Amino acid sequence: MRILYLGDDWLGSNARSLADGFRQAGHDVVVVDTTAVTLPARLSPSWLYAKASHRRAPWTLAAVHDRIDALAADFAPDMLFAFKAVHLDQQRLLSVPAALRVHYSPDDVANPENISAEYLAHEPEWDLVVTTKRHNVEELRARGAGAVTFVPSAYDPAWHHPCARRGGSQFLAGFIGAQRPDRRALLVELAREHGDRFAVYGPGWRRVASMRRSAAAVRGPVYGQQFSIAVAAVTANLVLLNSANRDTHTCRSFEIPAAGGLFVGERTDEHAALLTEGTECFLFSSHAELREILERCDRRPDEAVKVAEAGYRRILAGGHRYVDRAREIVHAIG
Repeated sequence: MRILYLGDDWLGSNARSLADGFRQAGHDVVVVDTTAVTLPARLSPSWLYAKASHRRAPWTLAAVHDRIDALAADFAPDMLFAFKAVHLDQQRLLSVPAALRVHYSPDDVANPENISAEYLAHEPEWDLVVTTKRHNVEELRARGAGAVTFVPSAYDPAWHHPCARRGGSQFLAGFIGAQRPDRRALLVELAREHGDRFAVYGPGWRRVASMRRSAAAVRGPVYGQQFSIAVAAVTANLVLLNSANRDTHTCRSFEIPAAGGLFVGERTDEHAALLTEGTECFLFSSHAELREILERCDRRPDEAVKVAEAGYRRILAGGHRYVDRAREIVHAIG
């Protein structure tokens, strides 16, 4: 198929990885970068306008849509594929000439942060809505979406693969992800307890005073291969879920083991089905259980390495790349 693909195309983004997945699956893909609308540069006129009005800058929105229309006229796509395009003009999107129009959301579509009033008004007009949350399937159908399919998150072999450690740092435990209220207390506690043997990477953590006062390594976000380099320096890589999205798995559920890291994650049915607890990953349901796991990793580092290696082999054999998800989506279309 010829696929006109709309999504944020910055280095390391999941949207870029899925676009490459469609290409690897044999399709002709042209990407329109929507980053200017969804994530305008800090302090730019578009960013200032969005902060003041709580709406996307109309001039930026118009420029992106003009680009979409021009490419559609030239490319004549069979499919318009939109990766979380809830902030684009839905009427203009759905008027783009294409046999199929597919909307994909990597986040909980019941969470107000991941939808817009305009998107909801036009959601039933999409030919297929794809979600990475099982609980969203019936919810989408109940609010009028037509065809709905679930596909899990994935990893990108271009970025997520075992890497050699850089420098001499080796942390007992670490977490890569954004600062969120539901994560803050646990990670600050671990930072205080493990000091310089604990690392946290991601946006927002440097603004947490209690985290800064600890001896933990507090660093910014890491994308692309830098993610896997960060994983290599950590013995126990924490996989924490986003309660606002009602996560039962997340991208990290695949990315951590694909990068060769030891998966230490919250216990859910999806995590238990993905990796075998005790031999391919460690799962926890309480802070006390997590502490026991970290103590075990500290006492028995060779076992931690073996479990990480087994998890890596299981993920690679499981068909969890973005190209596999692209094929699942095409299969759902029929």
